Amino acid sequence: MDKGPFSVEWLAQSSRGSAREAPAPGAPPSPGDLGAPRRREPARRSSPERGAEAGAGRPRTKFSSAQLQELERSFREQRYIGASEKRRLAAALGLSQSQIKTWFQNRRMKFKRQTQDAR
Repeated sequence: MDKGPFSVEWLAQSSRGSAREAPAPGAPPSPGDLGAPRRREPARRSSPERGAEAGAGRPRTKFSSAQLQELERSFREQRYIGASEKRRLAAALGLSQSQIKTWFQNRRMKFKRQTQDAR
């Protein structure tokens, strides 16, 4: 029986760590390690409890009722906002243009979910 890099014996040995030690982070692989499977870190998932920590380190924007009314009014007129309207809303509401853009993106997704649920 062949005891290549993917045999049962090799896998059992490698899972115990006795066959090979992992190279130091950033170290180039040795020639014997080129065929060996790489160990991957598990993907990290954000959880609702983490809140702003899962994002880019910014706190969540809390819109005032007046800001929301104006944003909703503008959304009812047009779902996609143009550059000039974005600048006007940002100045009128005291928000950044990226906050306006993000609000519209999120509102379109909310609208999409609502229309899909209604069907």
